[in-house]
Amino acid sequence: MKKGNFVISLDFEIYWGVHDAVSLENYKDNLLGVRKVIPELLRLFKQYQINATFATVGLLFFNDKEELLNGLPAKKPQYTHAELSPYHSQIELAGKNEEEDPLRFGLSLIKEIQNAGQEIGCHTFSHYYCLEEGQTAEDFKADLICAKKIARKKGIELKSFVFPRNQYNETYLHICMEEGISSFRGNERSRLFSSKTQGRKTLFRRPFRLTDAYINLSGHNCYSGEEMKNGGLINIPASRFLRPYSKKLSFLDKLKLKRITNSMTYAAKHGLTYHLWWHPHNFGKNISENILFLEKILSHYQKLNSNYNFESRSMRQLADELNQQ
Repeated sequence: MKKGNFVISLDFEIYWGVHDAVSLENYKDNLLGVRKVIPELLRLFKQYQINATFATVGLLFFNDKEELLNGLPAKKPQYTHAELSPYHSQIELAGKNEEEDPLRFGLSLIKEIQNAGQEIGCHTFSHYYCLEEGQTAEDFKADLICAKKIARKKGIELKSFVFPRNQYNETYLHICMEEGISSFRGNERSRLFSSKTQGRKTLFRRPFRLTDAYINLSGHNCYSGEEMKNGGLINIPASRFLRPYSKKLSFLDKLKLKRITNSMTYAAKHGLTYHLWWHPHNFGKNISENILFLEKILSHYQKLNSNYNFESRSMRQLADELNQQ
């Protein structure tokens, strides 16, 4: 029987996914909480022998503002909605360094992840939106080159890629291949999770997505090795977004856990891959509740590992294995 794989990826961006002062103020506690969340995640991953991928925005890699300003791409996206671009105003608001501005600099956290032996992947340089109007393939390439350059400067080779806001743009995959990327996280194979731009997001899918977190509407979303091979670039699609703890919905937590663990079991029994993802800032509030819930998932993984040889793999590890087959 083929062994199944358990993949965890995290979109690590802190401030760079926020576009306005109101959003920042409302979400600041979550973002600052990342500095407590990362050590807790690394502790759990070590305890349960989990290999994870932290897909990290390139802007977090800098020591200070001077280094950041010197590392920006010459060609920048010209989004129709200018507020989507960090170059529009956000860069100038950055403090001098990580000590002064813990939301916009994250090199110490990156080093913690690196020292723990976990993979650091690419979440673009600027939290780049690949489906928004106004940006081009040339802009995307310049962004990706900058991400790889600053990572390499810190001793990190980026091989795995995650599209910000899951704006999966198939036409950009050849650029990823040219720049040495070996795998990416595609979207779930359901219409509920198809890529949309900011301007075309629709409300009607939200209640179905929420329901799907507790009741199986979209299927198990598990994938075979053959499905993930994508002409040289390995597509490791998402299976489930790990929704953070909500006091209002906590009475449904048992259903949420069952939804995830049932699909993990299905993947383990059928030799498939199950890919769980979230953002560290999703755990930035209610940290103990979120960590406890994650530990229940990892405990279930441990049982599946023992019973079915279900194995934890980072995106890079899985891509390397599939490319050797």
